[in-house]
Amino acid sequence: MSIVIEQAVEARLVAAAPRMASIPATLAYDARDPFAVRMSFPAPATLEGVEVCWTFARELLASGVEEPVGAGDVRVRPYGYDRTVLEFHAMEGTAVVHIRTGEVERFLSDTTELVPVGEEHLYVDVDADLAELLRDVY
Repeated sequence: MSIVIEQAVEARLVAAAPRMASIPATLAYDARDPFAVRMSFPAPATLEGVEVCWTFARELLASGVEEPVGAGDVRVRPYGYDRTVLEFHAMEGTAVVHIRTGEVERFLSDTTELVPVGEEHLYVDVDADLAELLRDVY
């Protein structure tokens, strides 16, 4: 069984213009980092012209489809009947995207099949993580 889940999603970028542009994005989950999810935007969809990847808690995404959550760089909240809003805050500015809630829920369901909620600690390799942290220490 694969330990990585990737799902393409259609994100709608909220901008000052009245029409929201559709941009490709990818949600990813790796069982080796069981508490986190990643959302990547390809280079053509970013102001910098380079791929941008945000890493945040799976729990934040799961909670955000039901109620507004987050107080830091990533915030998630429901919007209307079938959308979830993700806000990404950086020094350069804020990006706000809408994603179909069904796509988010399908992704979360796949991650839960791979690593059940509440069992994430069983998938963490503390020894390997510690060795990586101390790799260059003399």
